Amino acid sequence: MHIHSDKYKCSECGKCFHSNFVLTRHRRIHSGEKPFECSVCGKRFAEVSHLTEHGRIHSEQKSYSCPQCEKCYNSYVCLRQHMISHSGKHKCSECGKCFKCSADLSVHRRTHSGEKPFECSVCCKRFAEAGDLTKHCRIHSGVKPYKCGECGKCFRENSKLTAHRRIHSGEKPFECSSCGKRFTQAGHLTIHFRIHSGEKPFECSVCSKRFAQAANLTTHSRIHCVEKLFKCRVCQKVFSDSCNLTTHMRVHTT
Repeated sequence: MHIHSDKYKCSECGKCFHSNFVLTRHRRIHSGEKPFECSVCGKRFAEVSHLTEHGRIHSEQKSYSCPQCEKCYNSYVCLRQHMISHSGKHKCSECGKCFKCSADLSVHRRTHSGEKPFECSVCCKRFAEAGDLTKHCRIHSGVKPYKCGECGKCFRENSKLTAHRRIHSGEKPFECSSCGKRFTQAGHLTIHFRIHSGEKPFECSVCSKRFAQAANLTTHSRIHCVEKLFKCRVCQKVFSDSCNLTTHMRVHTT
């Protein structure tokens, strides 16, 4: 009955609460106040429970274990997402993964069949999911619907905006297990870890030389290509990469 009383009523939206404590916490939605700060990355939260949940990103603690396969996660949200694989009624005959509905199973099956029914009308590139096609089409339209509230920069994908926000917050949730160096994006950690593993997954099709990063392979490939993209603006001499051009430019500046 406290919910229907006006004793603890929000002056902004009129919603009522059973205690002053809950009302105080609710008011942060309107004020934007975030009094709980992470001591590692400085990110702030409106509720202490959210800070506690976030803190597990920086630790090895994985308190939430799956009762069926004993796999562990550092947040309840991740565990709940994982549990779908056990509780779904629709099971993939290829890998055994389960899904809540037949539509999700149909989409998943394309990972095994390689089917890509969604085609871009501009460049004819094909995709397995409609959502991936929608994201791709923004390359042609130039639409960037996700805007950073700090600096106003816009992005085509929400995941890119999430990664960008870490520039402002200083958050680096991805830590190298070998040297402890931290990164803002999982992809950056993957590339960095090749320093420790020695993995070089990108191979030159001409000379078979291998590289840890795709960008390094692209630069290397110009050695075998007649095309030279970097031209000296003084003598018009051309080079296959920017480093050689920079070195050459010293001839004209000395």
